[in-house]
Amino acid sequence: MERGTLEVGKFLTQQGHRSIVISAGGRLVKKLTRQGSEHISCPIGRKSLLTLRQIPKLRRFLLSEKVDIVHARSRLPAWICYLTLKTIPHRQRPRFITTVHGPYSVNAYSAIMTKGEKVIVISEMIREYVLRHYQVNSDKLQLNYRGVDTADFPFGFQPSVQWQESWYQQFPQTRDKILLCLPARITRWKGQQDFIELIAALSKINPQVHGLIVGETKPGKKRYLQEITDRIAELNMQSHFTFTGHRSDIRDIMAMSHIVYSLSTEPEAFGRIPLEALSLGRPVIAYNHGGVAEQLNRILPAGLITPGDKVALQAKSLQWLITPPEVPKNQEFSLQSMLENTLAIYHSLAVPEKAS
Repeated sequence: MERGTLEVGKFLTQQGHRSIVISAGGRLVKKLTRQGSEHISCPIGRKSLLTLRQIPKLRRFLLSEKVDIVHARSRLPAWICYLTLKTIPHRQRPRFITTVHGPYSVNAYSAIMTKGEKVIVISEMIREYVLRHYQVNSDKLQLNYRGVDTADFPFGFQPSVQWQESWYQQFPQTRDKILLCLPARITRWKGQQDFIELIAALSKINPQVHGLIVGETKPGKKRYLQEITDRIAELNMQSHFTFTGHRSDIRDIMAMSHIVYSLSTEPEAFGRIPLEALSLGRPVIAYNHGGVAEQLNRILPAGLITPGDKVALQAKSLQWLITPPEVPKNQEFSLQSMLENTLAIYHSLAVPEKAS
């Protein structure tokens, strides 16, 4: 279960609607139910032929609860929902919506995400991806950017004194340093190599520069973590980097950073973290592709760099360390807009059906 599911569920219940989430569960279930949604535990996403046995159970549930809208957000659950809906008479059948969250591998299995009566795409990049690879009527594609809750990421936010004391106790090597932050899980395409080379170059000009690499390392990525730490040692730069691992206080870390980076070598479908940094008023330098480029083009276009252009990356970083840019307030990519757009898409299918 992802954070977006919680956000939509909470908004639906606030608007007087019933929100039901069917999933195998997870750490977010308690928060989901606390916010007013109902949770039905069902292994609908388990990759097994046995999952097809869930179809009769799901059919009975949809009919008994008179569900209006079924919204599928990943591929296997979408297939189970799609096959279930086909067994329900048209007059009783809930309307079907899908969301394409990323550039899935192009095959018949992934094509299910284009089978919704309405297909939500989370960026122009994903809209173009869907139109390029699938036979889809463009009219049913609904662009709905993900958004950030400006109450959680307020413009001009500063960490509390208590938080800073706790941080410096844990990471004393970061005190009185110029902190540059790459928030991204440890995986090859997230740009850690380029970030390491950048910090190595900048530290020769200003020894106070310090790189924060913030993100978890999953078990299968331990070898890559070793690879990048070996590179740091090869450059004799160990004192200029801090690996924090997974952090739940990313807001505070970004707020205390001079610049936040998004250096993914492959385009992101959207990229929530750079938007959160911008909403805090922190400068973001990012490679000019994917959904992150769509954000910066509207908020801080000067932060866009040609992917892989290390010279431009270094020059822009030096320029902003000397003269930080003014970051405009995020007006377009708000959580409220995303939620209102989602509900409008639901209404576009559910309301006419009820009126007929």
